[in-house]
Amino acid sequence: MTAPVGEGFPKAARVRRRREYLSLGRTARRRHTRHFVLLSEAHTSISRLGVTVSRKVGGAVVRNHVKRCVREFFRRDPQRLLSHHDLVVIAKPGAGDLVFHEIANELATAVASRAERSRRS
Repeated sequence: MTAPVGEGFPKAARVRRRREYLSLGRTARRRHTRHFVLLSEAHTSISRLGVTVSRKVGGAVVRNHVKRCVREFFRRDPQRLLSHHDLVVIAKPGAGDLVFHEIANELATAVASRAERSRRS
């Protein structure tokens, strides 16, 4: 099943390469929540999103559900991604037990505090 035209999350808007994830893991700013870690770093091109969910969160079905929910949260409101920033969301154990609105609330709080900090800097 594919998303309707214009409603997908294009590959150009995703962090896709392992070396990019590793680089962000070393140099990006971190924001921790109960079920997620957000890594954020300025980037010269368009804003991109990466999602990492390990086996500690659950089986393949659970991991894919968490990834779909995180992508959908940012797809519904792309303004949540700071312009010209890469953002990686890492799910912690327990994230698989959440439903979409719980994931959305937790990420909205984390992104809002991250945006507030970047405006002050």
